[in-house]
Amino acid sequence: MRHRKAGKELGRNPSHRRAMLRNMVTSLLKHEQIETTDVKAKAVRPVAEKMITLAKRGDLHARRQALAYIQDKGTTHRLFGDLKDRYLERQGGYTRIIKKGVRKGDGAAISVIQLLPIEEGKKPGKKKVKKSKTKKTSPDKAGSVTAEKGKKRESKPKREKAAKKEEKK
Repeated sequence: MRHRKAGKELGRNPSHRRAMLRNMVTSLLKHEQIETTDVKAKAVRPVAEKMITLAKRGDLHARRQALAYIQDKGTTHRLFGDLKDRYLERQGGYTRIIKKGVRKGDGAAISVIQLLPIEEGKKPGKKKVKKSKTKKTSPDKAGSVTAEKGKKRESKPKREKAAKKEEKK
């Protein structure tokens, strides 16, 4: 049974997995994008976002927590300087994963995980409202709904029968 066993093993023992994730997060924060398998990219994303959240907090304890995980001091200083300012107004979702294709050797799905760039011209917190499109249907279809009134129309043969009844009266 897999009760209470969260996360992917990635075919490694715990120490190897932790070391690999530390290396990948360090590389991602240093180069701003890395190419890896889909599963590894999905495993790296929450850790990288946690590091950026620590940088946004910005206190000494957060810096020490990041230094304990990230393997390069220069990358940590960059995280707490440049990257912190970039994502200060953003409430999460600092990375994106783009599917690239399959690897030739073993057919593994390859993705690129990258940090989101600075969005210039957009104000944080404001979203565009999409206009809803109404379907216009032709009146000769049976049971069609008109866009203007929202009433159901009768089919053409029924309308003809109703017109004949009115003529007889």
